[in-house]
Order: sequence, then C-alpha cells, then structure tokens
Amino acid sequence: MTPVRVHFLGAGDAFSAGGRQQAGYLVRGESVTVLLDCGATTLTALKRDGHDAAMIDAVVLSHLHGDHFAGLPFLFLEYIYERPRRRPLHIAGPAGTEERIADLFRAMYKETAQKPLPFPLVVTTLAPGTTATVAGVVIEGFRVPHQEHDISLAVRVHVDRRVILYSGDTGWTEGLVEWSQGTDLFICECCFYETRLDIHLDYPRLAEHRTRFGARRMILTHLGREVLARRDQVEMELAHDGLVVEV
Repeated sequence: MTPVRVHFLGAGDAFSAGGRQQAGYLVRGESVTVLLDCGATTLTALKRDGHDAAMIDAVVLSHLHGDHFAGLPFLFLEYIYERPRRRPLHIAGPAGTEERIADLFRAMYKETAQKPLPFPLVVTTLAPGTTATVAGVVIEGFRVPHQEHDISLAVRVHVDRRVILYSGDTGWTEGLVEWSQGTDLFICECCFYETRLDIHLDYPRLAEHRTRFGARRMILTHLGREVLARRDQVEMELAHDGLVVEV
C-alpha cells in the first residue's frame, strides 16, 4: 500500500513562536492532495519545502482565524499569475467560509478580487456532526471549544484508506478521545504548558490523557513559547516546520 505523506508546513501558533510558520499541513495521497488549514505563511512554506502549490486539490479549514486561513489570498495570486490554474480548487470549512474568504481577498487585493478568478472555486460548508465528500476526500467534523460564537471544528479526513484527525484549535473536550479511536495519525494543537485556558490545550492536560487517545501516532503542533521553552520536559512527539510523516 502506497503511504500517505503528511508535510508539516507550519508547526507554530498565531505568534510564530520560535520563528515557526503558521498552521498548514499538506496531506499527499496517491490520487489526491489536501491542505489542512492555510495560515498566512503557507505559500512561503510550500516553496521552502519544494512543493508545487498547483498540486493542491482541496483545502480544509478548521476555523476562520487568520493563522489558519489568511494564506488563501496568496494561493489565489499564485494561481492567477505564477502557476495559472484552470481546474477547480475545493475549499471546505465551517459556516461563513465563503463570505469570509471573499472579504479577506478584497481587503488584501481589492482590484484583483474584483475580477473573476480564472478557476472555479468550489466551497463546501462543513456542519458539525456531518460528513462531506470534497474532491474525493471524506471529511467528518465535530465542533470544538475555541470560539464563543463562530464554529471551530476538529476534522477527520479519509485519504487512501488512512484516517487523519486534526484538532484545529481547541480547548479540552472528550470528543478528542472519542474521535481519535482507530485513526492513523492525530495532529493535535498544544499551545501552552503552564497556562490553562478553556480555548486551547496545554501539555500537562494532554499528558494526563495520553493513554486514552486511540491514534496509532500522535504529534503535537501549533506550539507556543511555553511549550518550546520546556520541550526537554515533553515526552510526547512534537512537530517542527518541515517534518514529513508517512502514514
């Protein structure tokens, strides 16, 4: 069976702690390539690691914070000017995704955004607790505690008979334990060490529950300065920019 490769384009938080790039995880299967989140630095990271942005079939957004979706206008520019695209780009995300992407593109490149894109942009809304098929990829999502009003999702994607769970940004929820069962890889945020909030995860809490997660492999990402300062005390696997994992 041909492995699915997961490229950690950015393992940093919104503040790019330790100089790390923002959230972006390129999942390359035999027949499809999916980008999980698209932080502002994603195009930079793609080119750093020698990836052609044209290979991306679909982008799956966990939520609509800038360090998770603000890289999309740069992808659009790449597809307009540098690597002209004609085939559809599929984007899946929580309610409001299509409007927020359009608003962001207009705010960043007003004149360019007034012209039609030269490729079809197909946006699918991911409702919590439902399953969608986007560019041949089965996506399941459940709501996680990160925003008070807007929806934040953890997503489970099925690529070439592999199952990858991505937490997005979240506070502690038992859903992480439940949805990790039977997965091949769990990409889980870990912003803090000393600090404990309801909207992000901290390492001691994850370590407390580590034996309950059911993934074959679990990697912590979205790393904040507290975690990086105490990495010698962390016994779970930490991501870094440029990490490549075979699933």
